[in-house]
Amino acid sequence: MGIQAPWHGGLSRRERQIMDILFRRGRAAASVVRAELPGDPSSSTVRTQLRILEKKGHVRHEEEGLRYVYRPVTPRRAARRSALRHLVETFFDGSAEQAVTALLGGEARRLTEPELERIARIVADAKAAQRTVDRSAGASSCGPDGNDGSGEREEP
Repeated sequence: MGIQAPWHGGLSRRERQIMDILFRRGRAAASVVRAELPGDPSSSTVRTQLRILEKKGHVRHEEEGLRYVYRPVTPRRAARRSALRHLVETFFDGSAEQAVTALLGGEARRLTEPELERIARIVADAKAAQRTVDRSAGASSCGPDGNDGSGEREEP
């Protein structure tokens, strides 16, 4: 399976703005989207852009009385992962460490003690998960005699 294109790939700036509104709200009528867009676009422009996003497969609509209510096709969680991956690749050379450092370096003064504790738990959980992966990879690289082929035997 190849690398999946980000959900925002191929979208214009205005289309991304519309998608941002729909992700924030979950669903919205064209009039609500229009009210939140910068630059005061016309109603017909917003409806046209929503139809284009629908043709591209990014949004769906439901009829509510006389109006259409639009919602993103991509679940917010998947879009968040895709956008974050894109951000890290684009601005931090693919380094999660650089991204976290930038976030905590500038924002750390505004984080509350409970937020910092949750972040510390996430890091601890990631370390524990990595140790588990490392151990299972180490165990699978050992032969039936417990030897990993390096000529050295691991102490029990």
